[in-house]
Amino acid sequence: MVTPGVLVLLLTLLRAHSFTARVLTELRNYDYTKYHPLPEIMTWMQQMETENPEILSTTVYGRSYENRDIQFLKIGLNPHEDKKAIWMDCGIHAREWISPAFCQYFVKEILRTYKTDTKVEHMLKNLDLYVTPVLNLDGYTYTWKDNTTRLWRKNRSPGTGCNCTGTDLNRNFDAFWGSTGSSSDCCEEIYHGTEAKSEAETRAVVDFVGPRSKDFLCFLSIHSYSQMILVPYAHPNIKAPNYDELMEVANDAAKAIKAVHGMDYIVGSSVDLLYPAGGTSIGWARFMGIPYSFTFELRDKGEHGFVLPEDQIQPTCEEAYEGVRAILTYVHDKTFYSAAASLTATLWTTLLASWLTNATLL
Repeated sequence: MVTPGVLVLLLTLLRAHSFTARVLTELRNYDYTKYHPLPEIMTWMQQMETENPEILSTTVYGRSYENRDIQFLKIGLNPHEDKKAIWMDCGIHAREWISPAFCQYFVKEILRTYKTDTKVEHMLKNLDLYVTPVLNLDGYTYTWKDNTTRLWRKNRSPGTGCNCTGTDLNRNFDAFWGSTGSSSDCCEEIYHGTEAKSEAETRAVVDFVGPRSKDFLCFLSIHSYSQMILVPYAHPNIKAPNYDELMEVANDAAKAIKAVHGMDYIVGSSVDLLYPAGGTSIGWARFMGIPYSFTFELRDKGEHGFVLPEDQIQPTCEEAYEGVRAILTYVHDKTFYSAAASLTATLWTTLLASWLTNATLL
């Protein structure tokens, strides 16, 4: 006879098994052409790690104001080696739902192709990719509350000295912080916070990337909308020291994007194309010595704005993936193939000089 206690245990295990099977089925059928609320994205991240332990891991590197885990996915072959790195964050502005959708698509494509695409395989052998699908966790969650909150931009920390909520995380980094293109009024959408790095989400990025800035070759922040690729700095009087190279790389990325679905992306600094903006993440990254720093502003050009229809998710992600791939290919090849070529040239020069010296002595 089965006792009541054993029966309860069996029913509990059956329910747990049923729930687990349902979750796994849902993840296997995960729809990359739909927007997903935060709990679904976090479950997806866990499943990516479970299914790809040889190449992918998740790490909590901070906590949001509302105490949510800020996590990235680390993707790379030979995970125990010290390697150069690429940073990508999505969802720094809560209402830009296409941004987290792209990060998920990007991860999916990398995992799908690295065993068959030799270029992706080589990049993952030499580089680690750090991808944060949603940086502004609290704000993103708030935009899913109802239609009245859908266009929320900032995080959800309380204002100081006023009754308004939230700081614009992309005005809170220590790069021309508090200057033109941001506001000291905590009710404004571009409120820069009480000081640089005042926000938990900003500090999480700074505290992880900052001490490792010499290892990071590229810093990408994915936004919407406008169909642009922006280069630092967003200051009216200052350009990045490698501005010309950044423009060349970004223009090549824009060409790669156009080749997919014919969409035009324009290239330049925020000052030239949009407005000045103090305290941006890519400005901070370039300040820290990360040589290749870009902001992507995804579709569209204003017809739907931040409320991009779901039928545009896939084409937007397809074209943006090729743009990002063009940048990563350039950064990878210049770092590793150019270095190898330079070493080979130096070796041949040394050998030739030695041969000529010996020939003269003979």
